[in-house]
Amino acid sequence: MKGTSRIYLSSPHMSDEGYEIEYIKEAFDTNWIAPLGKNVNEFEKEFARKVGAKHAAALSSGTAAVHMALKAAGVGKGDIVFCPTLTFSATANPIIYVNAKPVFIDSDYLTWNICPKALEKAFMKYPEVKAVIVVHIFGLSADMDRIMEICNKYKVTLIEDAAESLGTFYKGKHTGTFGEYGVFSFNGNKIITTSGGGMLVSDNEERIVKVRFWSTQSRDKARHYQHSELGFNYRMSNVVAGIGRGQLKVLDQRVDKKKYIFEFYKSELGQLEGVEFMPINEWNEPNYWLSCITVNGPIKPLTIMEKLEAANIESRPIWKPMHMQPFFAKYDYIGGDVSQELFENGICLPSDTKMTDGDLESICGIVKGLWE
Repeated sequence: MKGTSRIYLSSPHMSDEGYEIEYIKEAFDTNWIAPLGKNVNEFEKEFARKVGAKHAAALSSGTAAVHMALKAAGVGKGDIVFCPTLTFSATANPIIYVNAKPVFIDSDYLTWNICPKALEKAFMKYPEVKAVIVVHIFGLSADMDRIMEICNKYKVTLIEDAAESLGTFYKGKHTGTFGEYGVFSFNGNKIITTSGGGMLVSDNEERIVKVRFWSTQSRDKARHYQHSELGFNYRMSNVVAGIGRGQLKVLDQRVDKKKYIFEFYKSELGQLEGVEFMPINEWNEPNYWLSCITVNGPIKPLTIMEKLEAANIESRPIWKPMHMQPFFAKYDYIGGDVSQELFENGICLPSDTKMTDGDLESICGIVKGLWE
């Protein structure tokens, strides 16, 4: 397959109907291409309605949304924030932005997400914790009933990082709507994209209004430029929001295709020795953002990834845990070796919604060939 078109892990996929162009054209025709405008306002309303939240703030990235959620929750210098170790650094970095201290928590095999037992241990060690961040990696929901029970017991703010799980349901309810704040991302590799951008949702209208204020440089209502609080340049532009409005219309289609890809892989590769697929629980309706496997046997994950790369096919390891990262190694970690084992044995297979059956057959043929 050398020299053929590259198969990506998860690349942007605009609608065949051209919904995005319609909203972008409207922004250009009205000259509302700068931040704020009709598309921003409508995208916030449409997104909140889609996921079942009361209020939303459209921001420049999912990372900015995590930052604003922490600030809205009152997290500041010296405060402790619990964070899953198996995640992308964008979840943990904003904890440092607000001069707080992360404490990293291990995963469990049941969900690949934050382990409730390890979380309970963390509360026993750090009862003064200010906030808990839960992440739904790869579109797999965490065990929200147990996690919320623990957070409610200790009366601590829960923030959901649903950057990878837009379209995922936990017991019939959208992930990102269980905690006080929910964070979503529209980065280029997400299930829908605005090229960049994020959304913060909450049922607390006062906090969302405040986030919009902070993220627009905290400009006071005055004839002149006046700032009584520290501000941030975090608001989504009207053009980007137009892309988001169009993408939101095809979210359900994207989820269906991601599920199809996962089931194709499971049918073709599920019988290979040592191969196990990411857990799909009866209470979890994932968006299957990335189809992930673990490999424990004669074939090593790196061998598979190198073989795919030689055929111009993108894959990657599962997230390297934060407590193993050089920058975060100095912070405390609660748990065992689950997250490390998932990282060392895991692979994210190509999950691009533009892939054809022929692409999937080629990928599976290369992987199965290693077992022959």
